[in-house]
Amino acid sequence: MIAIETNSLFFSYNGRDFVLKDINLKIAKGETIAIMGENGAGKTTLVKHFNGLLKPTKGEVKVLGKNTKNESVASLSRHVGMIFQNPDHQLFGETIEKEVEFALRNFGFKEEIIERRVKWALELMELSEYRDKSPYTLSVGERKRLTIASVLAYDPDIVIMDEPTAGQDAIQKEKISEIISLLRHKGKTVIIVTHDVEFVVNRIDRVLLMADGHIIAEGDKRDVLTNLELLEKVRLLPPQIPHIAWLLKEEGLLNEHRVLYIDELIKVISSWKMS
Repeated sequence: MIAIETNSLFFSYNGRDFVLKDINLKIAKGETIAIMGENGAGKTTLVKHFNGLLKPTKGEVKVLGKNTKNESVASLSRHVGMIFQNPDHQLFGETIEKEVEFALRNFGFKEEIIERRVKWALELMELSEYRDKSPYTLSVGERKRLTIASVLAYDPDIVIMDEPTAGQDAIQKEKISEIISLLRHKGKTVIIVTHDVEFVVNRIDRVLLMADGHIIAEGDKRDVLTNLELLEKVRLLPPQIPHIAWLLKEEGLLNEHRVLYIDELIKVISSWKMS
């Protein structure tokens, strides 16, 4: 079953210069995927097509089988939750509690469900003690967590996170990792736009690379994130372990460069002592 499909998608903001160019993509239901690339590659523009904020200039986008050109943002948003890179573009509630409950009320949830889900989401994101305060009293990292809570509360089928680890410390990154695991366990489709290669290595299976409005590579994270030439094209620093493996290979000390994890590298190095 396909959650999101794009066919020959082109998009231009001004009607002349295309920001997205011939994007053909299928994301399966329940899949977790990372979209990566340099600034200006078209990543955020692409995911804004998945909840109808943007409509194709040419081509089509289908979300859960529905052509987005025929659907309103409101109808798509019930199924696609978007967590923006800048939380200030998303927050407007008078209090943190009202911010989280807004979508639930807008989608017609019953009062007892609203109360339960708001409580759960605030506890999950460690924001309960601030529930009566304005969102703008929070730090940037806390506001980011508030936007995550607001989306998780209404339980959409597809969750899009644009740079979710930005402004988060190691503990909060692990919390976000746990949330992704929870969403995967529940069969949700999770799409993450990020520059954080180390986060992707340990938590995501499939990676898509974008440059200049094109998809230049997609596949298993081992194939993509150990290819330093590809990463250089999208101006991403490689993960530490693959980088070390490439350096060892260049020195003639390693035959296999597709090493992704520290235990794999240790195993290779240990084999030197045995030979």
